[in-house]
Amino acid sequence: MEADRSRGGPESHTERATTVCRMKLHAAIADYERDVNLRIEGSRVFAELGNQIYELTIQRADNGRLLLSSESEVFDCRVDGEFRSGAPFDVSVGANRYSVVLIDPKRLRSAAAVGAQAGGAARLTAPMPGKVVRILAEIGAEVVAGDGVIVVEAMKMQNEMKSPKAGKVVAINVAVGATVNGGDVLAVIE
Repeated sequence: MEADRSRGGPESHTERATTVCRMKLHAAIADYERDVNLRIEGSRVFAELGNQIYELTIQRADNGRLLLSSESEVFDCRVDGEFRSGAPFDVSVGANRYSVVLIDPKRLRSAAAVGAQAGGAARLTAPMPGKVVRILAEIGAEVVAGDGVIVVEAMKMQNEMKSPKAGKVVAINVAVGATVNGGDVLAVIE
């Protein structure tokens, strides 16, 4: 996340500083996954998904609700749960409820490449770009801390991605032969 401070131009009579936040996240909503670039300027949010940019205005309402407006549409939203990178939380938009997971790739890389989450799911992430050469555990397999799950070849060396905790493999997000980037989530252990 980057923060910039910008001031009004010479024509501005007020010296009001606006904080601009920039974030790149990976979002998973049900079976839909996408990288999202966000720019937040006060109550305005610009979200870039692929080639599309959405501009939203956010207003806090009562009882933890948020009102999101985009051009002529207004969405009544509620967020249940605490935001932590990689942890699921629920978002209600009108009568529809969605389970959402947001992952901050920078946070995953800096919190040890294995991405262990205290008491929750552990995400095995690629430490650097490479190619998946073997998958050692299948979805549903029980593993103990230190068991190999996936082997990634990078710079002519094979790196075995090991489970950081005991649990069950609930997701394998790659296939043999797939090219991965540093920070990509390869597997999830619960």
